[in-house]
Amino acid sequence: MGGWVSAATGMAHGLGDDTARRGEAGGTGCQGGSITAFYSVLTEADDPQDPVADAARAILDGHVVLSRTLAEQGHYPAIDVETSVSRVMNVVAGAPQFEAARRFRQLYSRYNRNRDLFAVGAYQAGADPTLDRAVRLYPQMEQFLQQGMHEPASLDASVSALQAVLAQDTP
Repeated sequence: MGGWVSAATGMAHGLGDDTARRGEAGGTGCQGGSITAFYSVLTEADDPQDPVADAARAILDGHVVLSRTLAEQGHYPAIDVETSVSRVMNVVAGAPQFEAARRFRQLYSRYNRNRDLFAVGAYQAGADPTLDRAVRLYPQMEQFLQQGMHEPASLDASVSALQAVLAQDTP
């Protein structure tokens, strides 16, 4: 943003004001919702605690975090859904879509938080019903999160696919 580089101990002088000014310049959109601007914030070593990234998150209505780790695994788009956030989803998405996305993130996150258990063979089915469900659905969740570069996906089709993934293993 504005060519500023964060210092090792924090944000460069003037960056906070510049970030806020640029965020506000995007506007508030129109009735019915619209994306008025995309800002790209690059951080050194993909550090999510970088002061520049922190300042942008504090001002913007949402952020999409791209993951180098996912990209290296061939997972495209390499969006880290656990760290990406929308402050306005509850306003622009219908209740069924919002609830499905919340349940999906909950299961996906539960699986990822327990990866170490799988790696060392310590996972025991039946000990945690939510984790068991996440384990059963993980291949479908991972497939849902990937899309070919030239593969279109409408909002309606995406919401239907999301709900279908969650319906595969109803508790």
